[in-house]
Amino acid sequence: MWDSSVFLSTLTPKFYVALTGTSSLISGLILIFEWWYFRKYGTSFIGKVTVQIQAVAGISWDFLDLQSKCPSIISAHGGGGETTSESVTSNTTPTTQNMPECKVWRNPLNLLRGAEYQRFYWATQKEPLTFYDMNLSAQDHQTFFTCEGDAGKAEYEIMQTAWRERNPVVRIKAANNAIELNANCAPAYILLAEEEATTILEAERILRTALKVAEANYKKSQAVQHQGPIMEGIFRRDTNVLIYIKRRLAMCARKLGKLKEAVKMFRDLTKEIPPIMNVLNIHENLLEALLEMQAYADCQAVLAKYDDISLPKSATICYTAALLKARVVAEKFSPDIASKRGLTAAEMSAVEAIHRAVEFNPHVPKYLLEMKQLILPPEHILKRGDSEALAYAFFHLQHWKNVEGALNLLHCTWEGTFRMLPYPLERGHLFYPYPTCTECADRELLPAFHEVSVYPKKELPFFILFTAGLCSITALLALLTHQYPESMGIFASTTLNWFSLPFHFVKERLETIWPCNLLQHLSRI
Repeated sequence: MWDSSVFLSTLTPKFYVALTGTSSLISGLILIFEWWYFRKYGTSFIGKVTVQIQAVAGISWDFLDLQSKCPSIISAHGGGGETTSESVTSNTTPTTQNMPECKVWRNPLNLLRGAEYQRFYWATQKEPLTFYDMNLSAQDHQTFFTCEGDAGKAEYEIMQTAWRERNPVVRIKAANNAIELNANCAPAYILLAEEEATTILEAERILRTALKVAEANYKKSQAVQHQGPIMEGIFRRDTNVLIYIKRRLAMCARKLGKLKEAVKMFRDLTKEIPPIMNVLNIHENLLEALLEMQAYADCQAVLAKYDDISLPKSATICYTAALLKARVVAEKFSPDIASKRGLTAAEMSAVEAIHRAVEFNPHVPKYLLEMKQLILPPEHILKRGDSEALAYAFFHLQHWKNVEGALNLLHCTWEGTFRMLPYPLERGHLFYPYPTCTECADRELLPAFHEVSVYPKKELPFFILFTAGLCSITALLALLTHQYPESMGIFASTTLNWFSLPFHFVKERLETIWPCNLLQHLSRI
């Protein structure tokens, strides 16, 4: 019969050093790979493989639930809220739901490249826009400002190439060349206003010239739009150009402090644009201008139209609704008094509106409360993501400061939202569960020097912690064995003997029950 004590007595300290050292090296390599995979893909590789094996084998192991969970945060008072077509019942068992895809939207309040983004670069030597963001803008410009009818027209063919060009100097030169060929090439003026103008006033001047050209082109193409699909495409392109120029002019007026003029232009645009152009979200420009004027009644009227269950939500819609409700009670709100007497109906309504807004985009409060540093917003945003939060807070922080007590109310109540959402990626309360794709998309949209806000905070997977502990323990054992070989050899032998005691006990029991020759045959096998 094989005796473990004889085998253990033949092992030298060098064997233990080699064993523990090799174990430490292997576990260290696994730890490095696991950490790299987690940093890149946000999940554990071993956990992912194990879950796939679990799915194939049909096994359920609770300890492999690696879903990061948001901690419950105490709120002053919980809040309910309206249930919309986007709502998900939170008091039922979580089920698989059709979650909306992470769609990138054009930022309704995007800045001018030459007059704003470029000046930031000159001051800081930091690129405010990513290549991915600018590439999306180039695709937008090609979609809106080009058509099949441009074939054979040198100036428009130049502009088709200019929108795809990466070098801004080459783009500007191409636009000037297009205007030399045809002074009525409106897209060329748009590019110059966006990128060559270094001040808002200069951009406005170029856009006014572009408006005259665009209106003339629009009238010409409108008269012949029914003469075939190509003419219809030209008319659609001229419509897009005209709407874009009017919107940019209104935004310039807003930046220059001509608020009444800007509001009038935005109102006219919301009436003029065809339904297909609703993706431009011009009503968000209108809301921001009205808030700057402190025309809160007009803001409420706009919200009544656009904060509808059938229309897509945005941070601007949700947080403006919360701001207007907070304005009613914020000035006299005190958390100490409210905790003693309870919330009034108006306070409850304001808290519920804040909870609704935070559920839609949980990144916004930290920017409004100045817990995170603001940067220039990107040209495209991801709804419910950090990019949308930046874009909203960049333009609306001052509006919250203008309402006395609003930021205090937000500070006291926003974290209470997470008590209703203990599993934000599995279920929602008023909206769909929070999408899992926002972090990756936001990293593409936001510059490298910005620390992307992540929700919910990811906990380190179990297997990273396990391999880290295993690597540390085996490395320590290798070091101790190398320094104190005799003591560690005795310790290892004693430990192995302890672990072997249950097996010896089972073996003795089997020998009393089964014949000895049977055990001998089994040992030979």
